Amino acid sequence: MAQPIEDYALLGDRHTAALVGRNGSVDWLCFPRFDSPACFAALLGTEEHGHWQICPTGDYEVTRSYVGHSAVLETTFTTATGVVTLLDVMPVQDGRSDLLRRIECVEGEVEMLHHWVVRADYGEVRPWVRRQHVAGEEVIVATAGPDRLVLRGPRLPRATDHRHGDAFTVRTGDRMEFSMTWLPSYREVPPALSHGDRVGETIELAQEWAATCRTDLPRSDVVLRSLVTLRLLTHEQTGGIVAAPTTSLPEDFGGERNWDYRFCWLRDAALTLESLVAAGYIEEAVLWRDWLLRAVAGDPEDLQVMYTVDGARRLPERTLDHLPGYAGSRPVRIGNAAVDQRQMDVLGEVVVALTAARAAGMEIDADAARLQRTLLDDLAKTWQQPDNGLWEIRGPQRHFTHSRVMVWAAFDRGVRAVEEHGIGELAHVRPSLDRWRDVRDAVREEIFEHGYDPQRNTFVQHYDTTEVDASLLVLPLVGFVDGDDPRMLGTIAAIEEDLMRDGLLLRYRTQSGVDGLSGDEHPFLACSFWLVSAYAAAGRRDDATALFDRLIGLVNDVGLLAEEYDPARRRFVGNFPQAFSHLALVQAAFALARA
Repeated sequence: MAQPIEDYALLGDRHTAALVGRNGSVDWLCFPRFDSPACFAALLGTEEHGHWQICPTGDYEVTRSYVGHSAVLETTFTTATGVVTLLDVMPVQDGRSDLLRRIECVEGEVEMLHHWVVRADYGEVRPWVRRQHVAGEEVIVATAGPDRLVLRGPRLPRATDHRHGDAFTVRTGDRMEFSMTWLPSYREVPPALSHGDRVGETIELAQEWAATCRTDLPRSDVVLRSLVTLRLLTHEQTGGIVAAPTTSLPEDFGGERNWDYRFCWLRDAALTLESLVAAGYIEEAVLWRDWLLRAVAGDPEDLQVMYTVDGARRLPERTLDHLPGYAGSRPVRIGNAAVDQRQMDVLGEVVVALTAARAAGMEIDADAARLQRTLLDDLAKTWQQPDNGLWEIRGPQRHFTHSRVMVWAAFDRGVRAVEEHGIGELAHVRPSLDRWRDVRDAVREEIFEHGYDPQRNTFVQHYDTTEVDASLLVLPLVGFVDGDDPRMLGTIAAIEEDLMRDGLLLRYRTQSGVDGLSGDEHPFLACSFWLVSAYAAAGRRDDATALFDRLIGLVNDVGLLAEEYDPARRRFVGNFPQAFSHLALVQAAFALARA
């Protein structure tokens, strides 16, 4: 059975990621890319769906932490007879796909178990496994279709009934190094890595990157871990930013709200970019901008809300019926049908992010300027259409107020890009500028007429309801209204009244039936961080600080957050770690610093 979501830590090489539990079990790993089929899928099933566990055989206590600002994880197991550390790392920038695990006994003696169960294609396929010698070293090779995994170590586990297992004792000073390498099945097994060199290089690169981050922020240690996490979710070569490294971790335990987040949402990526740029990381902005140019190339009418990490467009959604799901939550989905939705807010997020990056010093690129002009010209023709909204509602399309505000933001930033950043000549936008201004002003007027309820003094979720939505907290953050505007203060009050659960915010009331799904969900962490930012903008600094401190108290022992939080069970809920939660944390820290 999988661990509680909060008991997992993230490993990553900026091509893919793994989740390892406090019990030393790697229960989720997709090689060689975030959205590749998992070779360890116990997270969504049982041990028989693939996992790699190293831990003491008896009872133990666990402490763990990342080494410095890296993603190198050190887990310490303390038993009645001794103390063992387990160091886990996925080396970066070496063009390979490896997971290294090092055991060291630092006190006494400890009996250890070692389980290695590989299952290809999300736990469905048992590979062909054999031992062979490579350069005089015995290794275990598991092959299934296009994939090959190679296990190395000083003591290899033995095969029993399609599983590999072992038990052994380590004593003070003993060190054992294991590694697993992925490669295409048609290639020869590569040479072994030097553990010491690769671990040291990975830590050094991470420390160099972190050294340039701003430190004048509240809880800068937690903020920096969030930034490191966002970077780990950014593909090193393509610049694509995934929303999370997992699929189908449920929003409602036992329910159907289970989605695949291993793709690049333009919205999430743009917001991630804003957070990284605010912290001073322009290189990531350039990398993502170039990814955007490749992914969106062509007719603006073909713009999608999400893509794969390399910019591919087809993300067909299907279910994996052989997996029982995390905590029995079915179906397990791969792919995402929301790719075909219309989400009018997305372009606004993209243009806002590009504007922030240019303001922070990113060089103005002629191709990016022309793309922005083309997309805004197309939006000027379609801006009045209803959509599925920020929350990817699978019910009827509506005029969601947040979407309308982000349409306004798209044209507002487009006009400012010409007036303040000089992209007009590069993109030849002068003929479009008046039209952009007209649409900007028209949509603003429309929002105040149809997206605001004067009787309750609050903005509303969409034009045909009096319900509120946590996304309305974004309005002052993008400059649509001032944070202390009476209409915004009324909106905050309505959101507190309708959406607050145990001091945290829901996205919206599921009881309204707006999303067309059964079941309930839990407080959405990004929304609570938005409330921190909204409090700060409204002049409620004490409230902002108190809520920020409470939210920081929810991060797990290694500084990670899921999509949602269940206050009753004190459990993380939803895909993990979630970019949206971490980027909202960073934005809230900057909002507090400005207040």
